[in-house]
Amino acid sequence: MHNLVIDIGNTNSKIAVFKQRELIHFESVQQLDRRRIAEITEEFEISHSAMSSVGEAHAEVVAFLKENTNYTAFSTRINTGVNNHYKSISTLGLDRWAKVIAAHRFYPGEDCFMIDAGTCITYDLLNGQSEYFGGSISLGFKMRFQALHHYTGRLPLVKWENEQKEIPLGSDTNNAILNGVLQGVVNEVKGFISDQYNKNNSVRIVITGGDASFLMEQLKNCDFASRMIHEPYLVLKGLNEVIAFEYVQKN
Repeated sequence: MHNLVIDIGNTNSKIAVFKQRELIHFESVQQLDRRRIAEITEEFEISHSAMSSVGEAHAEVVAFLKENTNYTAFSTRINTGVNNHYKSISTLGLDRWAKVIAAHRFYPGEDCFMIDAGTCITYDLLNGQSEYFGGSISLGFKMRFQALHHYTGRLPLVKWENEQKEIPLGSDTNNAILNGVLQGVVNEVKGFISDQYNKNNSVRIVITGGDASFLMEQLKNCDFASRMIHEPYLVLKGLNEVIAFEYVQKN
């Protein structure tokens, strides 16, 4: 049984194929294309599928998956064993919920603090009793650069690529913006993690998202560094767990 899972984010769409729990194919695209999904479905003989989207799901792709695979309509109502105490479950992001499901499967009995560094930065804790109460949502790196440019009269829009691992000194305006945004995010993330680590120094810290590798580099010398894991496919793994759960429930 090959599963196709799709995570549609604010910037890119991530597509993965799993053979049971083994990831055998991954690609990231700016535009989700029905024809490409059809090619993957045929190439890997996809039997089951699921999709998460931060916005409206692509109707054409959903229709294709429903017609050609056993499609699971993912929602926050699907629960694989987490005690969900989030008060506005209808507004809980599907990507956040998929990460919680993945943490429940892969880190059972542990406090798991998840940080997703993407368009937004989200912080979510699943405790060792499989209880989820929510988390925090903050601005991502590029959103902060855009805000400085948009809400001021003279500050330029600074471009930053996350392959750049060094935080420059603020020796001119461009570098001052780079320093302020990059160091500001690092300090924010460090503060969130420290709050959790001071409560429980065995907490598992799972960092995902497009800017995760930059954060891993910046935080590698912190006291909690040994508890950090870079898991780029956390949302996709959660979606795959949903397919496995739904399959068991129906058979």
